[in-house]
Amino acid sequence: MAEELKMAEGVKCACEAAIIGLYACAGGSNVGQMSNKVAVELTKQGKGKIMCTVGIGGDVPGIIKSTEGTDEIVAIDGCLLVCAKKSLERAGFTVDKSIVISELGMKKGGSLDLEESDVKDIMAKVETVLGN
Repeated sequence: MAEELKMAEGVKCACEAAIIGLYACAGGSNVGQMSNKVAVELTKQGKGKIMCTVGIGGDVPGIIKSTEGTDEIVAIDGCLLVCAKKSLERAGFTVDKSIVISELGMKKGGSLDLEESDVKDIMAKVETVLGN
């Protein structure tokens, strides 16, 4: 056990702590894929930094530490199952903002390929929600 703790303490995350951590569900539906696309685009625009949501659920020490260093946690979920938000909360984090793509007018289902017009529409709505 002590050896496991030593190993965990030495683990470094490849991603540095962000001021605004963006945690997308990236689920197996169009809205899940949109949540990931939104997080990528917000990161490219310098409005936050996409973080590793699955690392939260996996209790990966470096990712937990990076999350502890964020000033704000934004969960971007595709649907009302809110898996990203629940994963963060289960790990003991407070989600400062929760965005659900399906609540912004995108219907769950259909193709995993995203239409550029849908991306632009959802991005505009997300930026309004975030106050950007």
